[in-house]
Amino acid sequence: MEFTRLVEIVSDEPVFETGLLLAGTVDPNEIRKQLSRWTQSGRLYQLRRGLYTLAPPYQKVKPHPFVIANRLVRNSYVSCQSALAYYGLIPEYVPVTTSITTARPARWDTPLGSFEFRHVKVELLRGYRMTDVGRDQQAFVATPEKALLDLIYLQPGSDSPNYLRELRLQNLDRLEMDELRRQADLAGSPKLRRATNAMIELARSEEYTAL
Repeated sequence: MEFTRLVEIVSDEPVFETGLLLAGTVDPNEIRKQLSRWTQSGRLYQLRRGLYTLAPPYQKVKPHPFVIANRLVRNSYVSCQSALAYYGLIPEYVPVTTSITTARPARWDTPLGSFEFRHVKVELLRGYRMTDVGRDQQAFVATPEKALLDLIYLQPGSDSPNYLRELRLQNLDRLEMDELRRQADLAGSPKLRRATNAMIELARSEEYTAL
């Protein structure tokens, strides 16, 4: 396969897998060798085994980090600080994209950023939705309420009012407190219920402060 042919096939894809190129009578071993050569020459970025994206200037669509995260580990969704920053609920720039999965914890350092995957039990794999992240790209992202609860669930000591204040949460009107309580109840976690009560009190105090 010529590189120009590869670009024709995948130019509209933010990321692509080797399997996309293996239709027909092609030699899989030869395709993999070509992908390796193009990666070494800087024409492709390898994100993990079997997952690639075109490098500039061949790249027509720059992949959003959330899209990469979804493709690095299937059945995962972006959450915690990454989702909170996306929704404007925390002020900090978040250099690592954090996702939730029922698979083993993992971290991927790629040419396009670092990606961390945190493990939860199957019952907690909820509270996310397909989200438009721009440039005609979509990714599974936790709702604002679930992103906050995921962070609290995974972080020791995070159900204290002091920890919630240290997060420097902002734009609290974007959080639906009834949904926050519902998600905490679904999880069946006393820790999340305590954190939800503290969060509601914090939101009320912020509301009164703003008056």
